[in-house]
Amino acid sequence: MGIRGLMSFVEDHSNEFFTDLKLRDTKIIIDGYALFHRLCFSSNLELRYGGDYDSFTDVVEKFFDSLSACKICPYVVLDGGCDISDKKLNTLKDRARETIQMAHSLSVGGGGYVCPLLIREVFIQVLIKLRVRFVQCFSEADRDIMTLANHWNCPVLSSDSDFCIFDLKSGFCPLNSFQWRNVNTIKGTRDCYIPAKCFSLDAFCCHFGNMNKVLLPLFAVLCGNDHVNLPIVETFLSKVCLPLGAPSSKGRRHHRVLGLLNWLSRFADPTEALDNVLKHLPGKSRGTVKKLLCGSMGEYLQSQGRLQDFFQHGAYACPDTWNPGLPPWVLAALARGQLSPFISDALVLRRTILHTQVENMQRPNTHRISLPIRQVIYGLLVNTPPHPGNVTWYALPPQPPTFSEVERINKNIKTSIVDAVELPKDHSDLSKLTELSLARRQILLLETLKVKQSILDPIPAGLKLPIAVSCYWVQHTEAKAKLHHLQALLLGMLMGPLHAMINSPDEEALQGRGAEMLYEELQRVKAQPGLRLDLDTAHVFCQWQCCLQMGLYLNQLLSAPLPEPDLTRLYSGSLVHGLCRQLLTSASVESLLHVCPEAQQLYEHMFNATRSCAPAELGLPKGKSKKRRQKKRGTPRSENRVGTTLNARSWHEGGNRFELLMVGTLEEHMEAPELE
Repeated sequence: MGIRGLMSFVEDHSNEFFTDLKLRDTKIIIDGYALFHRLCFSSNLELRYGGDYDSFTDVVEKFFDSLSACKICPYVVLDGGCDISDKKLNTLKDRARETIQMAHSLSVGGGGYVCPLLIREVFIQVLIKLRVRFVQCFSEADRDIMTLANHWNCPVLSSDSDFCIFDLKSGFCPLNSFQWRNVNTIKGTRDCYIPAKCFSLDAFCCHFGNMNKVLLPLFAVLCGNDHVNLPIVETFLSKVCLPLGAPSSKGRRHHRVLGLLNWLSRFADPTEALDNVLKHLPGKSRGTVKKLLCGSMGEYLQSQGRLQDFFQHGAYACPDTWNPGLPPWVLAALARGQLSPFISDALVLRRTILHTQVENMQRPNTHRISLPIRQVIYGLLVNTPPHPGNVTWYALPPQPPTFSEVERINKNIKTSIVDAVELPKDHSDLSKLTELSLARRQILLLETLKVKQSILDPIPAGLKLPIAVSCYWVQHTEAKAKLHHLQALLLGMLMGPLHAMINSPDEEALQGRGAEMLYEELQRVKAQPGLRLDLDTAHVFCQWQCCLQMGLYLNQLLSAPLPEPDLTRLYSGSLVHGLCRQLLTSASVESLLHVCPEAQQLYEHMFNATRSCAPAELGLPKGKSKKRRQKKRGTPRSENRVGTTLNARSWHEGGNRFELLMVGTLEEHMEAPELE
């Protein structure tokens, strides 16, 4: 949620409404959505190239390191999907339009803020690795955050102005004044703290004639938030004489904030204030408006959810008002962040929103390429059995297997109707999907991605899904991928294994410094800020990310028949764009990889897998015969730019340092610590 103009208004009165804190030795409830947006947009990260997820990972790790140094125990709460009312749809559509305009601005060299497509998934993976406790709510998280913070009597960290309305026992700390990069030490001790500011609801109400704080939810809905934007409210505002008080420099938004707060401060309670609102409206609309306003004011009351149960026992009850009869395993996976809100929206609303990236706005949106994957996902979701106690769900007439998608068309949005794929009967009961054998689930995944299991056999576990997705991507002529695009993408995938190798405690792994030298060279290749964006290249890599996103979601829905890949260093937009430039001018794959034979061998396994699926128009060189490879064995350099001649020994014969590094997957980090 968010109240228009309120955050900038209270920040203009920072000295009156905020107190200084030296935050240390406490629990803190963090609004996860606000945090990953703040860290993404305030850390000088490159946003034009589709995501420097390695740099973002480093920032997130440093943030939680600062909290740890100050003995601050974080609990991250993430938004889920939309609830059954879909009351935020218009707001979400408005944001989608704004994102398209900002993405277009970035694509032509202007400014703007667009989150990379997989930023949420990367953020969750970093939380898992750092063992930071987190939960994903079933819908919007604000009320659950407020309820948990008051239960534990600890502050909330967010940038959402709705937390100026909630009555929080220990207050609300805005992210933009939370100085986590400036950890201080208490004089004469070794104790550290983070300088922060805490919003004082009492001081805020005192400023407006000691107004009753229970009037603030009515102020929020009249001022306009993500749930209410009624023309009839504008009618009220045009008829009532709002006392402005002191003049404001922020234009109409602050006039509305000031006027409403001064006007509401005259009333003793919400009932009296609401009656005075309704008398300014036409009689025939009063009942409807009252019902809507009261319902929206209820969004600021304590929630039914008990997130403390989740943090203590690993599960919490889904509110009856949200639950449309989903299988228990789905609810558990949603709460743990093992299923995306995309899945939740598709299940509950049969409607999804496809987020725009920095792509070529004159071409079809980049999500078109992953439509066949989404249709399989919808096919798995279409036959959700009704909940025995849910009469509403039973009362619904049989629905055709279609879903609506909000997607970009040119520089606007449209809603498209998409058919779900009809799947075999044993795949059509979502409640029993986890009972399918690993082999059946893996077959469905790989058939969807149009790749054979044997092609993936030489690939390390943690890279099987990205390579399978890459095989799907190169097969689609819509992608218009060229040889140098594939080379750059696969070279970028080496960064994770190289980083793991460099940071390995095994001294033998660092013999020869080959991995370190290659890692440093690839870092130097990253595209520099200010260079003109190649829109066609950007579009191609955005399409790959769309394929990876939906491949990841399908893999999660099928309970990971392939290991979940480590996304934190899988793709760096600046790197792959920089590599494309180099590969088109002076560099070859071999010239980059010759310093590290292990990386070269891993690259060849990935390249050979994707080449086997690539159409002829991609222009990949043909594979060499075994006889020719044997003749070339031992040759230090080949004339082939792709670097496919090295054939030391079979990947699984042992002795390869990357094998040990890549056998481990993200699942090793999944077990969460228990509360003390």
